[in-house]
Formats: sequence, structure tokens, C-alpha cells
Amino acid sequence: MTRFTGPASTPVGASQRDLAAWKDRFRRPDGVPHPKTNPATPEKVVLGKTLFFDPRLSRSSSVSCATCHNPSLGWSDGLSRAVGFGMVPLSRRTPQVRNLAWGTAFQWDGRADSLEAQARMPITAPDEMNMSMDLIVERLKALPGYKQLFRDAFGGEESIGARNVTAALATFQRTIVSGEAPFDRWIKGEEEAIGPDARRGFALFTGKANCAACHSGWRFTDDSFHDIGLRADDDLGRGKFVPPSVTAMRYAFKTPSLRDLRMQGPYMHDGQLSSLDAVIEHYVKGGERRPSLSFEMKPVELSVQERRYLTAFLESLAAEPSSLTLPQLP
Repeated sequence: MTRFTGPASTPVGASQRDLAAWKDRFRRPDGVPHPKTNPATPEKVVLGKTLFFDPRLSRSSSVSCATCHNPSLGWSDGLSRAVGFGMVPLSRRTPQVRNLAWGTAFQWDGRADSLEAQARMPITAPDEMNMSMDLIVERLKALPGYKQLFRDAFGGEESIGARNVTAALATFQRTIVSGEAPFDRWIKGEEEAIGPDARRGFALFTGKANCAACHSGWRFTDDSFHDIGLRADDDLGRGKFVPPSVTAMRYAFKTPSLRDLRMQGPYMHDGQLSSLDAVIEHYVKGGERRPSLSFEMKPVELSVQERRYLTAFLESLAAEPSSLTLPQLP
């Protein structure tokens, strides 16, 4: 594996072509993909955004999708674990929803195979929004403003239905995309876009620390599932949805994206690591040894300075906050 060292992250024993190849692996794509079965239109995005911020999609009419996926908190809620219906603490942390248009499996355990399927799950989960799709449709049909929004998005006089609700929500979520970060400008050739420490951090990330084994691609996730040796409880993660013989999926959870990372934490699927220092220390130690532990998890020695380099690199993945105009609810 090529390792980059030195103040300009120049690969040792490698050419500039090798460095360019590494950069290409993390280059942002052009455009946002939308499925042919649910093509995007401006009207559908407007409808999806309105639904995303509307608390009437919950049984209590007090919780919207944006309550937990708050744009001011990085499209999450800043809590170690999510809080569900009736203020009951849940077992997992609220995931952020940026850059999901490129995803292949959704939820921490991957049980949703599309954003349309994912959009339905928290709404109908008894311990989350505790709603039924039939009741949502009934509520929306009683609101004249929504009748026009659905007609604009889908056409027809009777366009308010469960399928169109989730289609609109998924379409809006696909527009939630990280802005250009300093790292992206460096990738494109602006050498001074990130500092020497961040470049050294990139060298460690792709080399000695081996972070890129799972945090790969422009979103810094392989969209796969790994047991990274966290303190385990009865939550099997992906293991719940595969045969028991698939040992590697026990305690395996989806690799989160590192773009626009909340530097103050909390981290991991259940928020059990409260700081970035704790995360790095976890990987330095290599996690708890057990049969399901990912083969990528191996102890690694990192000095105090090297840990600072990694932090500087992660900071370079954050874009400037963008403004968001809240919708006017019907």
C-alpha cells in the first residue's frame, strides 16, 4: 500500500501519478443520481421538503423528520442516542442524512434497500413517529395546500397516497448533499486549500492507519457493514438480517460517512464514544477480539502528533454551512 509522508503528502517511493490515482478515488462526482422509478422534479423536491419538516407526519403532530435530522446539527440531533415516541430513549444514534443519493443500503443495519423504503420506516415505527401511512394520507387530504403540492409533483386529482409521500420524501433527501470542502479543492489541484497537517493526515488515512479500507470513495464510506470491536450488547446490527452462519455480520453496522463530521461527537451507531480522541484510541487498540471482528481491524501505533494529523484531515472534509429556507407548511 502506498504511504504518503512529508509536508506535501508526497508518496515515498511513488510517483505523482500514484498520488493522482489516490486523489481520484476521493473525487466528487458530477450531479446527483435519482432512480428511473422516481425521477426528480423541482415540484417533487418542494413537496418532499415540506413533508420532511411537517410534524403532522407523527401521531402526536409534534415530531417531524427534521426533529431528529436537524440541519442545524448536521442533519442529526447531536444526541448519543435518539429519543423516540413519548420521549423514550432508543438504542441507536440518529444517523445524518447527507449524501444518501449514492447509498445502496440504509439504516445502521441496512434493512432498507432504497431511500423510499427508508422514508417509511421511522414514520411507521411504534417507538419513533408511531404513525400509520393510512392516517398520514387522511391528514394530508384534509389540508387544501397539500392537494395542490401533490398535484404539482405527481399530477392528477387523487395524487395523495402513501407511495407518493415516500417518493417525495426520498427525492428531497437526495438533494441533501455536502458542499465543496477544502479537501475537494485540494483534490482538484488547489494545493494550498488544506494545510500540511491535513495532507499528512491524508497520508496516514490512506496508508499506515488504513482508515480508507472502509471509509472509501468521495463520501468516505464503503456502504458496507463491519464489526469494529465496540463494546457489544444484544444489538446484532446487520447480523439480525442474515443467517446465523454469517459470523462476520454479528455486531456489524454500516460504515458512516466522514464528510461534515461533527467534531464534538458523539460517535458510533450507539454513541458510545463521546470524542474523536476516543474514536482514534479505539482504532489504535484494534477493538475487542471476537470471531465477528472485521479483518481490517488491527492495532496500529499512532503518535500524539499523528493523531493530530488525522484530526486535521477530517476537519478538511467539512464544507462551509449552507443556508436553508424552511418551507411554509400548508
